[in-house]
Amino acid sequence: MSKKKILLNAFNMNCIGHINHGLWTHPRDNSTQYKTIEYWTELAQLLERGLFDGLFIADIVGVYDVYQNSVDVPLKESIQLPVNDPLLLVSAMAAVTRNLGFGLTANLTYEPPYLFARRMSTLDHLSRGRVGWNIVTGYLDSAAKAMGLREQVEHDRRYDQADEYLEVLYKLWEGSWEDDAVLNDPKARVYAQPGKVHKVEHQGEFYQVEGYHLCEPSPQRTPVLFQAGSSERGLLFAGRHAECVFISGQNKASTKVQVDKVRASAVEAGRNPDDIKVFMGLNVIVGATEEAAWAKHAEYLSYASAEAGVAHFSASTAIDFSQYELDEPIQYVKSNAIQSATKNLQNNDWTRRKLLEQHALGGRYITLVGSPAQVADELESWISETGLDGFNLTRIVTPESYVDFIELVIPELQRRGSYKTAYEPGTLREKIFHNSAHLPEQHTGSTYRH
Repeated sequence: MSKKKILLNAFNMNCIGHINHGLWTHPRDNSTQYKTIEYWTELAQLLERGLFDGLFIADIVGVYDVYQNSVDVPLKESIQLPVNDPLLLVSAMAAVTRNLGFGLTANLTYEPPYLFARRMSTLDHLSRGRVGWNIVTGYLDSAAKAMGLREQVEHDRRYDQADEYLEVLYKLWEGSWEDDAVLNDPKARVYAQPGKVHKVEHQGEFYQVEGYHLCEPSPQRTPVLFQAGSSERGLLFAGRHAECVFISGQNKASTKVQVDKVRASAVEAGRNPDDIKVFMGLNVIVGATEEAAWAKHAEYLSYASAEAGVAHFSASTAIDFSQYELDEPIQYVKSNAIQSATKNLQNNDWTRRKLLEQHALGGRYITLVGSPAQVADELESWISETGLDGFNLTRIVTPESYVDFIELVIPELQRRGSYKTAYEPGTLREKIFHNSAHLPEQHTGSTYRH
């Protein structure tokens, strides 16, 4: 029986400091070049050489102003500030690649669904069906205030709005144009057949939309749907809509519990458990030998900023950790921030010292360190013991982190039969699920087709 093939996304962001903070100061890091086209086109070509399934680009609206009640540390250490738009990168990267997918984060809270539907359809056309959307509703009060609200919408209420947002998008992407609406017949002077293009009429609690989708059907129609919510309400949303779910694991036992919950959410929504692929965020530091890898780890630590990592975590939890003494217990406070981030603090056994130790590499993701064989062993172990489908691989030093993984780990995984040796043809959805380019019949979005 053939081994389960590991799915792999590069995890990045259109900014300098993403997950592992402080490493922008490393002499071999080029993340300050993020605002150039070449930075992104060269990265895309590198990842395609490594047969990565996709480049997953995170994003935020707002700034991290919880720590010390200011943006001083985020500005000094460039903690996702400045941050540029992720969607504008795709056309350039799609032009220099043929198979790499693009998972794009966009906050639905602050953008009308009608225009967003056109932007994603446009990118799906230009990339020949290689785009996915990471659905987020936001978690920063600074974003809400910047967008004219007094405060962030309550956590579960944001998901109610997201459900309706998706309903509008499905009507536009799946239902406005029939499959054979485009005739493209110059002799008959008919490009699209009027009887096969339908007006969307939606009158809901959050959105009122009356109009035709502005784009003809793109290769996937609906982009591959990514989501990262692990709260009870987030899982309910994932079960209905998500095709790929991104989680943050701390150990294999708790990660398996998370994966099982995601699969169960799909089943409860009338879907198959394997209709959702689950990815975990991960750091990898690999060397030709174990000793070389640990030497590289020590070198990286000397440039990392634990304080910057904790400042980022402050925004994720809406708790200002700077107000605590090093060994003073941190008090859990329920908030509208990221529920999975605050969950770990509920035992009230965390201190600022413990957080600084956890963020020694500038972030709190699990870090694998070792030789190619050791890293491959661990990757296979995580897949087999937790039910994960793949990983979102962070950058520590860029592009070095990806170069090392491609040159050292990928060949080892391929030798073991755990990683593909060539891309399959087709769209991003076809490559991930080995099925149709469109949403499967059991997905709620398919019910809006004509």
